[in-house]
Amino acid sequence: MQQLVKCGLILTGLFLGRLFPATAQETQPAGRDSNNVIHIIQSDKLNVLTKDSVQLNRFIGNAIFRQGNTLFYCDSALINRASNILDAYGHIHINQADSIHIYGEYLHYEGNTRMATLRDNARLTDGKVTLSGPELQYDMNARIGTYVKGGKLVNGSSVLTSQEGYYYADTKDVYFNYNVLLVDPEYTLSTDTLLYNTQTKIATIVAPTTINDGKTVMYATSGEYNTETGEGNFDSRPTIEDSTATITADRITMDKRTGLAYATGNMVYRDTAQHMTLLSNYGTVNQTEKTILATQHPLMILEREKDTLYLAADTLFSGVLKRDTFTVAPVRTSADSAVLADSTSNMPDSLRQPLSDSTEALVADTSAFAKKLKHALAPGDSSKALVPAMVVPKDSALITLKPNAVGILKDTAKAMAILRDTTRALKADSIVLSKDSAVIGLKSKALALKDSLQQPPALALEADTSAAKDTSEIRYVRAWHHVRIYSDSLQGVADSIYYSSKDSIFRFYRNPVLWANETQLSGDTIFLYTKNQKADKLLLDQNALLVKESDPQLYNQIKGNQITGYFAGQALDWMHVDGNAESIYYVRDDDSAYVSVNRTLSGIINIYFREGELHSISFIKDPEGTMYPFTQRPLDQMQLENFHWDIRRRPKSKYELMGTMGDVKIKEEPPVQKTEDDF
Repeated sequence: MQQLVKCGLILTGLFLGRLFPATAQETQPAGRDSNNVIHIIQSDKLNVLTKDSVQLNRFIGNAIFRQGNTLFYCDSALINRASNILDAYGHIHINQADSIHIYGEYLHYEGNTRMATLRDNARLTDGKVTLSGPELQYDMNARIGTYVKGGKLVNGSSVLTSQEGYYYADTKDVYFNYNVLLVDPEYTLSTDTLLYNTQTKIATIVAPTTINDGKTVMYATSGEYNTETGEGNFDSRPTIEDSTATITADRITMDKRTGLAYATGNMVYRDTAQHMTLLSNYGTVNQTEKTILATQHPLMILEREKDTLYLAADTLFSGVLKRDTFTVAPVRTSADSAVLADSTSNMPDSLRQPLSDSTEALVADTSAFAKKLKHALAPGDSSKALVPAMVVPKDSALITLKPNAVGILKDTAKAMAILRDTTRALKADSIVLSKDSAVIGLKSKALALKDSLQQPPALALEADTSAAKDTSEIRYVRAWHHVRIYSDSLQGVADSIYYSSKDSIFRFYRNPVLWANETQLSGDTIFLYTKNQKADKLLLDQNALLVKESDPQLYNQIKGNQITGYFAGQALDWMHVDGNAESIYYVRDDDSAYVSVNRTLSGIINIYFREGELHSISFIKDPEGTMYPFTQRPLDQMQLENFHWDIRRRPKSKYELMGTMGDVKIKEEPPVQKTEDDF
């Protein structure tokens, strides 16, 4: 009996001796950090294998391991104790301190470096975002998840995909590289490189990036965009595009919720539908209302087929109105009369009445008219009933006076002698006028429009045919303070301007002055009508004045209550002066020597241009005139009431409006002190 007990104790000691060293090896291998040891928590089965002289422990069924604060779950696993490597299979689940959870079907884990590689439906989540791909790597020490064979990140309703991705669990930052695409129900973002924070949902742009929300498209190369709130700050010349407009600037700050975008530094706003470009140093764009407010040296460029218009001011504002809710009121002048949009129906009241009997002797054939006029002006011939007239060469006026109008001269015989002497050297063809510019033409138009002129005066303005008929929006422009415009055919200044594509009329307010070729045009208010993106008609309302410098201190002048000008192509064709019309005109001979000065009063004056130069003048309705020999002209009467010559205010070039010419001009010619009346 004692012998049996002794044998049992020996066997028990041998068993315990084999058991305790194995447990010590698992828990505390010699020379190894205890934090790197992979501990066995449980397993249904344990097998010990030897492969290539390497001992492997095989665990089968519900295996659980632990390393530090990380738990590993799997269906089966192999552990190489020599290299401290774990290979796990089936339903892999890694739980790192209950903060990071990683799943997959295969795991290769290096216990010494704590680097995990998962394949087959691999995914990583922190409870809010999920990183997945065909293969994931996770660094337990740095807490960085990586995929390099394609993957995606799901954060709420946002899904980001890329070829490579690096997730930083501590900072919640994700670095995406190659073919990056962020898809959200409200927008898509595509780029080649992107930084994204899963907690703040801010995307940091470090490469060319496109953001498309279905209505607008943003192009940027650097900046930040909050994918949750739609707020963004973009640098390095970002661009925003929609169906009709594009905005670019050095820096753009935007807010999708309000639709506002703030552009700073060299802003370029382009309305492709209206062919309008706006340059400024600062602008506020409302993408919802499609408005823009530009300050800090704004410059608007209105593209035309042949003649581009440049407009500068202290402040520029442009917006759109719906066609179905917007009605343009008729243009009403200071006299409370409506101005019709159609130039052929814009007849003053004075022309609606039958013309004077003096015009009945004229015939429509201008060649016959020229012959009769030449015969009537022959020396000594006074038998004809034609109105005494003076015909002057180019750059002079065709003046028609009633017989009793010359009676105001002190010496009638001397005056008529001057008239005959002036006209002897002229050829007959110098007085031939087109039908539209002749008095007969005006009368025929008035009779032809007799029925239409009986309609109520407050007619709606005809919309510009250049505006797209199938669009639902109308753009308007407002400019405030120190307004200047420049084109090859027209220049001008004013305090403020309003323009709408509904009626295509530029309205100039407060001391406006325009220049067409060398002619200065001014009035209390100026209306410039455009048609097919070209100047069509010009209306100077109240205190209208035309001035053209013939020579230094010699000015041809015409004034009236209203002056209406009509364009042919890019140049003025003729102008109609209505109400208290007055003129002062210097007459020259063929040698360009000054002969006389004419000062005339008339109810109506018509002015005709040829090749952009003043060709002739016709006086209608009770004209009265005085002719002074040039050397005997009264100098104190050589300026009409409210005369002003503002040539110094005239823009010289488009570069002056851009702000690049002002400094040069100041150096070359110091500014001249002006009185308040000059403005």
